[in-house]
Amino acid sequence: MEKIIPETYDKYIKGLMDISQAITSDLYLEDILKLIVMVTAKVTGVEICSLWLVDEGKGGKILLLKATQSMNPDYFKDRSLKMNEGVVGYIATHNCTLMLADVLKEPRFKEKEMAKKLGLVSMIGVPLCLKDGSVIGVLDCFTVEPHEFSETEINLIKTLANQAAIAIENTELLVRTRVIEEELKTRKKIEKAKEILMVKKNLPADKAFRWLQKKSMDSRKSMREIAEAVIISQEI
Repeated sequence: MEKIIPETYDKYIKGLMDISQAITSDLYLEDILKLIVMVTAKVTGVEICSLWLVDEGKGGKILLLKATQSMNPDYFKDRSLKMNEGVVGYIATHNCTLMLADVLKEPRFKEKEMAKKLGLVSMIGVPLCLKDGSVIGVLDCFTVEPHEFSETEINLIKTLANQAAIAIENTELLVRTRVIEEELKTRKKIEKAKEILMVKKNLPADKAFRWLQKKSMDSRKSMREIAEAVIISQEI
């Protein structure tokens, strides 16, 4: 077992605390992912850290580069990989941690020209997994010197990947919750407007609803906007 010096331990704990606080804050997901790669790079000392997410494209699942702390345009330009493509695709498909002593000697590593330009040598990649075991992305780190990742570094990077997965899952749940809340609010307003029309225009429920629909189509406004206008007119 390796010995961890107190300064390094404190740095690791501070990094994890920063991520934990971000996950429970009102930051947008994009900001949280950027913070995760920045913290990972800072506490591990790697040259480049990046985060890829699985995206449901028209032609099937692909991996998109979503965040990196690298400022080099050769690295952060728009990049995507198929699920069976490259080292990142392998990690995502096989749900495994992968370490490479030299990316230029790895047949599965697809971007050797980019690695040569940036002087990248060693790499570690870990999957981002949800509680059900499904992989939603990959967190990878590169060094510019030959490097054998220690047990502490591996565990830290895995922990940060787990934190990223939690952040993504929490954000998706929050978005779904807000969408449902908005739908319920819209339904309540439409029902209230319908009741007003039933009394005011002496219409049955189905015709009151169709009246709202027609007004919505004619004015190119949402039914919620029309319902709100009916409610306001009644209150005035």
